[in-house]
Amino acid sequence: MLGLQFDTKTSWVEVAKNGLEQLLTDHAFAEQKAASNAVSIIINYSEETALVKDMSDIAIEEMEHFRMVHNLMVSRGMVLGQAIKNDYALKLQKFFPHTKDRTEALIHRLLVAALIEARSCERFKVFSENMEDEELVAFYKDLMISEANHYTLFLGYAREYMDREIVDEKWKALLAFEAELMQERGTHAKVHG
Repeated sequence: MLGLQFDTKTSWVEVAKNGLEQLLTDHAFAEQKAASNAVSIIINYSEETALVKDMSDIAIEEMEHFRMVHNLMVSRGMVLGQAIKNDYALKLQKFFPHTKDRTEALIHRLLVAALIEARSCERFKVFSENMEDEELVAFYKDLMISEANHYTLFLGYAREYMDREIVDEKWKALLAFEAELMQERGTHAKVHG
């Protein structure tokens, strides 16, 4: 369904479980960054009424997810740590060359956002299926569904704003790049680590 070309190894779950506070901190800030991205799209493409409405919904939902992760941490006696650079997202954002074409720039942003959501969905699925902690299993199963919905929304908009064949070629290239990137990962207690 997600089209990802690399499957997260279950060994990452052990890394994540052993660094749960770090994972949850990373997750909380990833939700904040997703909300910021949606707000930035609103600011830069404010004339796109349907897009603005859906990005508003996503921004609110992502901040609610941030609050949920933070509340989970507090309930477990954890403290939200400092944000760490998300090198995964930064590398994806640099995949497409800079363009002055507003529509193409939007497509690139939407595709990168779709892929981040797809990978988060996949990671949450792997995490929830390999945990004994029932609270975390339920928590990540719920979030997995939300991430899948965001993935389809972003990808759908990309296909709406440009010829689908062109968008699908860009998507295919981004997926291949991300699969290579993921082969180096799985050793850090981070959502995309």
